Amino acid sequence: MEAMDLSTSDASTQQLTAEPVIATGPRPVVKYAVEAIGTFFLVFTVGAAVGSHSVLAPLAIGAALMVMIYAGAHLSGGHYNPAVTLAALIRHRIGLRNAVGYWVSQFGAGLVAALLVRTIIDPTQTAATATTTLNGPTVLAAFVAELLFTFALCYVVLNVATSKDHPTNSFYGLAIGFTVLAGAVAVGGISGGAFNPAVTVAGATMHIFAWPTLWVYLVAQLTAGAAAGWTFLALNPDDK
Repeated sequence: MEAMDLSTSDASTQQLTAEPVIATGPRPVVKYAVEAIGTFFLVFTVGAAVGSHSVLAPLAIGAALMVMIYAGAHLSGGHYNPAVTLAALIRHRIGLRNAVGYWVSQFGAGLVAALLVRTIIDPTQTAATATTTLNGPTVLAAFVAELLFTFALCYVVLNVATSKDHPTNSFYGLAIGFTVLAGAVAVGGISGGAFNPAVTVAGATMHIFAWPTLWVYLVAQLTAGAAAGWTFLALNPDDK
């Protein structure tokens, strides 16, 4: 019995003094691949739904984002949006090197999806939906619409998917997907409801948006992403 007690004691001492096992996340290449896959299917859904004039396009787009987030968030965080990645960078959830890798993956996958959409959708269908000019109040309306709902999207992502108060929640995909759905229904007729720089650039490639108008979208979306990151830090100073 004494020998067994000594053995048990030694084992316990070794467990207490052993070096902790540090869990490591997925390799960067895995994260970039997941971001590319998710962004590809998001952009492809946008192009195919809009190009075919589906009345359910907002629902399809929100659902595509939701399922891709559930599929890949455990590996990459499920951004699929350069504005969200910018917000996560400012919120200190991702480093600059990984953020650049995410941006390359997101824009690259979006362009590949756009080119594929152009091969299966009649280009005259998507060209008919393109906004050729934005002047005066139209520019302001599109800017405000993209600014508000891109902010809402990034703000929701940071709070439901990165907050320490929701470490193991199961609703984050629904919350994020429905934010896009709400935005698309509310202001889709005003700005097109991109809320995502990768979608915007790919949308221009698919003739959904006119190239001369992209600055309105990109400035609004990136400003909103940065504002969401700073807002999260201001409201959650202890969550770093």
